[in-house]
Amino acid sequence: MRIFYEVEAAPVHSVILLHDRETAVNFPTGAIKLGHCDRCGFIGNTAFDAGLQDYGGEYEATQGFSPTFNAFHRRLAADLIARYDLRGKRLVEIGCGMGEFLHLLCELGGNTGVGFDPAYDKSRSLVSDFDKIIYVADYFSEKYVNTPGDFFACKMTLEHIPNTAEFVRMVRQTVGDNPDAIIFFQVPNARYVFGDVAFWDIYYEHCSYFSLGSMARLFRHVGFDVMDLWTDYDDQYLMIAARPGPGDSPLLPSENDLALITQDVAHFTASYPRLLADWRRRMAEMKGNGRRVVLWGGGSKGVSFLTTLGLGLDVVECVVDINPNKTGTFMAGTGQEIVAPEFLRIYRPDVVIVMNPVYREEIGRDLQKMGLSPELLTV
Repeated sequence: MRIFYEVEAAPVHSVILLHDRETAVNFPTGAIKLGHCDRCGFIGNTAFDAGLQDYGGEYEATQGFSPTFNAFHRRLAADLIARYDLRGKRLVEIGCGMGEFLHLLCELGGNTGVGFDPAYDKSRSLVSDFDKIIYVADYFSEKYVNTPGDFFACKMTLEHIPNTAEFVRMVRQTVGDNPDAIIFFQVPNARYVFGDVAFWDIYYEHCSYFSLGSMARLFRHVGFDVMDLWTDYDDQYLMIAARPGPGDSPLLPSENDLALITQDVAHFTASYPRLLADWRRRMAEMKGNGRRVVLWGGGSKGVSFLTTLGLGLDVVECVVDINPNKTGTFMAGTGQEIVAPEFLRIYRPDVVIVMNPVYREEIGRDLQKMGLSPELLTV
């Protein structure tokens, strides 16, 4: 693994609910040393320490308060049901969060389900009780390998796991040799992160990064035949569907991406110092001109943006998030308070930095409804 990007002290969690500024500012940190393997395309944090991670009850990562995200979720659920005939089936979701996606799959397809997630908290779930779903507030581990299922989903979880082959091999053991079982994984798209030099998309929890090809190579390596590979959500997410097999099914055209991800890493390596300097200059100019700046997005991207650039309260006083569970909590590492959108009616910012371009139109509409017209900058 060739190291190409380092951060000395990144908060070890970005979406833990932190209830006072002192705790947030002094939150534990860890090192990021991203390495790239030019033989398989995998990218990972070679300095990652899994012992620093705790995905317990204060972990709050739902995106279900966004109409934009909910529309994507519903479309994805309907697409999977249609593609793989998920009707009247038994579904298993590993890393189900608060159950929103599993609920959609079961509701739209008439399925039953089991969801595993140590952070599951019924009181924070946005979906109503559904007697066809069982939630297990625990990590998916070897003690659950006998869980039966026709469809196994794992969304936005594998990137948090350092020993990826070991984990996917455990899923392979759970699936067994049922030739009709379908496995579906979704992870961030490494080509989007590194090709766009999105340093704000690099944070401690994400220790593993995949392209379409490296994900396919992983699945074939542990005994799956790859059925489909695709990207969605403005290419931010990549998806794979597979089934048990020897791993020698015909290669899909998108698997041949070793040269492309190598080019992306080279581009990122050459470009990120300039981009960091440019953002620091812009933020200093806005501060010098007395402009009020807020970030919209109190999740991992916002934490990484603030901590990587070293932006304190003197530059950005607060961060906006539509998730009411985050209101009144604080950003790890820099200590900005997370406020509800309505706070901006009083604060009246001059600049709003949108931490994910896919939400720009949604945020613009929300600001317009409040009678606000700040300058919108998108990372």
